[in-house]
Amino acid sequence: MERHISITADGSHTLAIPGLQVTYHSTHGAIQESMHVFIRTGLQSLPGTQPVLRVFEMGFGTGLNAMLTLQEAAAQRQEVYYETVELYPLSTAEVQLLNYNVLLNSAGEYCPLEALHAAPWGVDARVTPLFTLHKKQQSLFEYLESPAQQPFHLIYFDAFDPAAQPELWSQPVFEQLYARLYEGGALVTYCSKGVVRRAMQTAGFMVEKLPGPPGKREIVRAVRK
Repeated sequence: MERHISITADGSHTLAIPGLQVTYHSTHGAIQESMHVFIRTGLQSLPGTQPVLRVFEMGFGTGLNAMLTLQEAAAQRQEVYYETVELYPLSTAEVQLLNYNVLLNSAGEYCPLEALHAAPWGVDARVTPLFTLHKKQQSLFEYLESPAQQPFHLIYFDAFDPAAQPELWSQPVFEQLYARLYEGGALVTYCSKGVVRRAMQTAGFMVEKLPGPPGKREIVRAVRK
């Protein structure tokens, strides 16, 4: 799969896939989008604290969401167990081209992006004392076919746009993700299309539209009732 590095409006990198006409992050700013959608609207909005906060990410991608979550865990002194699936991992060469280390490691707990990508697949990897990463090299459908383990408090749903991967934004997928959340747990995503919101609502979620980051009018937080 052909991919190339692209710089976004806030100076941070993303990857583009010309064949699918998609990018891994918003061209208006990769870091600012991830911070707004997944950290502020997702992680920081959860009520109270948990001994171990369990997060699932659909699409490990560049590792940006995991890196931001690790840094937030350090800032809040919150232990996080982070599970993610990725069918097409980045190569070492691609990871080394990304500029997240330069832009994000000026403060807080240092964690090179390479450490997240170098973590072994299929096992728990203790990246820092507060952050355990478990990566699975498989599709979301393969993951959902496996028996559910302990539920999650938060899901980052960061699949490519529904125009590129409509099957991932379907009611059956959201029903299975709903079942893998604790009561009161949330799913956050950048996509607020009506067909996606309706699929979530039919799956049982209480769906809330919220202001989006620059370049995006609205995003969605869906909560298990």
